[in-house]
Amino acid sequence: MEKITVLIADDHKLIRETWSFILNSDPRFTVIAQCSNGEEAIEMAQKLRPKIALLDINMAPMNGIEATEQIRKFSPSTKIIGVSMHSQPAYVKKLLKLGAMGYVTKNSPQQEMFDAIAAVHEGKRYICAEVKTILSEQIFEEESTGANTLSTRELDVIKHIKEGLSSKEISTQLNISLKTVEVHRHNILKKLNLKNSAALVNYINSSGLVI
Repeated sequence: MEKITVLIADDHKLIRETWSFILNSDPRFTVIAQCSNGEEAIEMAQKLRPKIALLDINMAPMNGIEATEQIRKFSPSTKIIGVSMHSQPAYVKKLLKLGAMGYVTKNSPQQEMFDAIAAVHEGKRYICAEVKTILSEQIFEEESTGANTLSTRELDVIKHIKEGLSSKEISTQLNISLKTVEVHRHNILKKLNLKNSAALVNYINSSGLVI
């Protein structure tokens, strides 16, 4: 079986050597380059065309995020996995947007790095469990706020507000009292943190809220 060639870029020598030893101990992988910064990683990737590049995103003077963009340009066949102490999804999103295929934090276990390399080599994206947990928590928080808390009836009211109907006309359309419509309007603005109906219409148009 042809081995998966790996380039490791990290500005800490001990980390480079440790990962090189660990990966070379697995018959699936062979480390063909160790780099101490982003510029060196770009040069070696262009020269050796590794199948996988493990890039620390916090290297200096050129970090792994900057190196990702350049490696994708000069060695498009090389698939990139970002490695970092940071677990914030913002880093992950930025790296993936630049063309990386995976992200693993330095808290991840050895097996997860193996899984990441194998998955990315097969053309799949891989995000480590630590980051996935944070993303799930963020999604849950987002679902508990804003537009996601609107009731079906409140969405009905929003629909008619967008159409330009007055509160009296909305009460007729929905067969509810005028006072109930006003209560719904108040609750909608409060949930969306908006000041008035004009702001609500602007919000609907700019956010792409489906009603």
